[in-house]
Amino acid sequence: MLTKEISQEYIKILKEELVPAMGCTEPIALAFGGAKAREILGTIPDSVVARCSGNMIKNVRCVTIPNSDYLVGIEAGVTLGIVAGNAEKKMEVLKDVTKEDIQMTKKLLQNDFCKVELLETSIPLHIQLELKRGEQTVVLEICHAHTNITSIRKNGIELFKKEEHIREDGTFGKRELLTLEGIKEFADTIDLQLVKDIIEPQMECNMKIAEEGLKGGYGLGIGKVLKEAYPECITTKIKSYTASASEARMGGCDLPVVINSGSGNQGITSSVPVIVYAKENNIPEEIMYRGLLFSNLLTVYQKSFIGKLSAFCGVVSASCSSAAAITYISGYPMENIKMTIANTLANIPGIICDGAKISCAAKIASSLDAALMAHNLSIRNKVYSPNSGILKNNIKDTISCVGHIGKDGMRQTDYEILKVMLEG
Repeated sequence: MLTKEISQEYIKILKEELVPAMGCTEPIALAFGGAKAREILGTIPDSVVARCSGNMIKNVRCVTIPNSDYLVGIEAGVTLGIVAGNAEKKMEVLKDVTKEDIQMTKKLLQNDFCKVELLETSIPLHIQLELKRGEQTVVLEICHAHTNITSIRKNGIELFKKEEHIREDGTFGKRELLTLEGIKEFADTIDLQLVKDIIEPQMECNMKIAEEGLKGGYGLGIGKVLKEAYPECITTKIKSYTASASEARMGGCDLPVVINSGSGNQGITSSVPVIVYAKENNIPEEIMYRGLLFSNLLTVYQKSFIGKLSAFCGVVSASCSSAAAITYISGYPMENIKMTIANTLANIPGIICDGAKISCAAKIASSLDAALMAHNLSIRNKVYSPNSGILKNNIKDTISCVGHIGKDGMRQTDYEILKVMLEG
């Protein structure tokens, strides 16, 4: 049974996960770290060393940084954060960058201001920044979550170390309380006035960037191509809107996205399909809100088994969640919702994450195609049977199994992906 205390924890989780961010979250994490380290140093440093985990390198290598005049890469993210970042704005750290800031950043980059090193670590999301100005030094470390500063040292003296009672990923909400049944009961019963201020910004921001992406000015213009090449239907519309939002975000659009599980693509994919489906089918706004709650929490639940970064493409989890939420807002019972989840995870858990980039939009479109097929199978009471491949006897075990594969089983895959990327 969902108690008042558990409901409050679910709200806390939503508040922690659904936050606005500009651009891809990994370069923004580097910019945030750079801005905070500069704040501690008190001046622009002479040089900086950015030590990053393999997953950080993978996810920053190819993505355009917002408000940067199309700069790309770790050095650019760190340097722009140092020059112009406002750490108080966290994932919107680059919101107030000026043309003069960009010019200064480009000048510093030409002079090898920032050196990048691979950090030998078992933590997928791990950053160490070392800033030097004469004899002054600041070393700042971020672990597990994008703004989760775990230590700060200035001139060798420890100024801050993460308090032990805080979870290692920097969150406070108890993810272990999430269950599929609890998520559905929460979505069914919560007073929407308690969560509207969390959900409404996601609706506004993520649909706005989808509309921007549909103009076709970013990447391959995938949204326009999907609309031109495929029959006009709800599936095409969902795929085109959602993929366009991702393409704009990865292409350097400075519009913010409300993220989920540390990812803008997952925030987009957890929300845009539900909104588009609800509006196309004249589903009441209250039901749409409840569907968004369901989708977002189910994404967090799935990702709690996988972690923030891995070789497992996170939009698989988010697509699965949004399709399950579509089954939910269409009025089908829990049994059909479980079928949608099982049908999705029977199909596409093998999509790899080879870094953040424009083509993530294509992976979103493909994942949504599979997830919506799973929904259409489920509402016809068709589902793949337990023990078909990795499917288990119940949904909790299936989700846990997929999480184990993504977090532990694909570690070597992650290493090989990074190796191939760095060789090329």
